[in-house]
Amino acid sequence: MEVFNKELKYTDIQFHFSFPFHSLQYLDFAGEFFVDLKVKDSSGKLRVIRCRKRPNGVYDKPVLSIGWLQFVADYELRIGDRVVLLREDDHRLGSQFRVEAKRKIILFGEEVWGDVPRAN
Repeated sequence: MEVFNKELKYTDIQFHFSFPFHSLQYLDFAGEFFVDLKVKDSSGKLRVIRCRKRPNGVYDKPVLSIGWLQFVADYELRIGDRVVLLREDDHRLGSQFRVEAKRKIILFGEEVWGDVPRAN
């Protein structure tokens, strides 16, 4: 199940990655203002990426912070690339997350989104 799908902007690759607040319904903050997500990337590496939200509760726009910029560097992401966060239910381990990086390519004259391979 797709949690979010977003095209990267300058702020997303330089500082932190913000995503739509409606995606919070898939994350368990357990009363805190952050949660450390255990996610697998496309190469199978398990990563921990911190998701935090604003503490005022009025506008809970979440951001990925700690661990996010390492993911950006490992995949050499750039403005215009796309990131997809997927939630996969695993009955033994509970919910798991997978993060994918996509890049627009031209294939037989058509624009398609292809997987970005890990560079580092």
